[in-house]
Amino acid sequence: MSLYEIAFSGQLLPGARLEQVEANLTRLFQADAQRIALLFSGRRIVIKQNLDFDAVEKYRLAMERAGAQVEVKPMPVDVEEIELAPPPANAASAAPAPVADATSRAPGPLKVVPRDEYMAAFADVEAPDFGIAPVGVDLQDAQPEPTPPRVDLSQFSLAPVGSDMSERRRASDVPPPDTSHLKLLD
Repeated sequence: MSLYEIAFSGQLLPGARLEQVEANLTRLFQADAQRIALLFSGRRIVIKQNLDFDAVEKYRLAMERAGAQVEVKPMPVDVEEIELAPPPANAASAAPAPVADATSRAPGPLKVVPRDEYMAAFADVEAPDFGIAPVGVDLQDAQPEPTPPRVDLSQFSLAPVGSDMSERRRASDVPPPDTSHLKLLD
C-alpha cells in the first residue's frame, strides 16, 4: 500500500486572498493566528504524513477549498538491503559441519561488520561471542543455600484455646449509658 504526505509552502490558489485563506485555515485546523502565520512563512511544512490515497485526497480537497495550494507526494519507502553470504564453492562436497559442544570452546570476540554509515560508529565495539548452550543446561550461577536468621522466641507464649485475644479493656471502653427513657418535649 502506498503512503503519501501532504505539505504546504504558503502558496495560494489563483484568485484567493491571503486574509480569507488564513481565516479559512484557522477554522479548518482550529489553530491560533501564530500557528497559521508559520504556515505562510515560505518554508515547506508537512501537514500530515503516512496517509493512504483516500485520506490524502480528503486533506487536499479541504485545503484547496480553503484557498491553499498543497503538494501531495508519495512517502519514500525505506528498504534495507541485505548482503547474502556467497554460496559454498562446491555444493556437492559441502557437508554440514559437526556441531561443537558449546562448553568446549571459549567464547572469543565477535567481528561486527557495519551495514551502513550509522552502524560504522559501532565497528570498533568489542562484543563477546556468546555461544548457545545445549538444551537442559542451567544458565544461572550456583547460589549458596540461604541460612535462616536466628530469632529468639523464648519470651513469647501461647494463649489457651478459646481465649479472647483482643486488646485489654480500658476504663474508657465502658458501654454508654442507656438514654432510651429520656424524651424531648415539643
